[in-house]
Amino acid sequence: MIELFKHILHLDFEWLFSNYGTAVYLILFLVIFIETGLVIMPFLPGDSLLFTAGLFARLGYLNLSYLLILLFIAAVVGDNTNYWVGRKIGLKVLHLKIRGKNIVRQEYLDKTHSFFEKHGPKTIIMARFVPIVRTFAPFVAGIAEMKYRKFLSFDILGGVIWIGSLLFAGYFLGEIPWIRKNIELVALGIIFISVLPIIFQVLKAKMAKK
Repeated sequence: MIELFKHILHLDFEWLFSNYGTAVYLILFLVIFIETGLVIMPFLPGDSLLFTAGLFARLGYLNLSYLLILLFIAAVVGDNTNYWVGRKIGLKVLHLKIRGKNIVRQEYLDKTHSFFEKHGPKTIIMARFVPIVRTFAPFVAGIAEMKYRKFLSFDILGGVIWIGSLLFAGYFLGEIPWIRKNIELVALGIIFISVLPIIFQVLKAKMAKK
């Protein structure tokens, strides 16, 4: 299991194919589901994994149609699992009292609720493309008690855009020889681009304080 985990983190698809064959589809499904569905596992590859899967579909190792359907389902089911864990369990934990005081002040929960009612749709869609934030956003949406119908509709839209854009990007850019020969560098580039919004927001906050 540790060996499998190591090769997943390194996006070593050739090793996965040689050891697991068609079960690679199941592995990819589980990785996307766990990364989006378990708040304790935000470090699994998401964007880079999708791009690399699309590239290997171009090379004939995987079926692009199967990937689009399976990974979309994994992304939506994962987010929905995370949402309900936040709403049913996370919210109860935050309402626990220590020495007569709530772990989190009610006003903070109210502010979170107001934020997701106002900016939730945009947040759910944009979070799909930001590592770590992608894992926590649906969990926090559940804690904030964002209306489920609204969450589900924009989560599906975000899932379609996220899965489709990165798989197709890998599929069509997989024609370029340099990209095929430098998959690891491309994956690192995707991760860097994915975290740029976080870097931008941190810098913006620092500038605002100054």
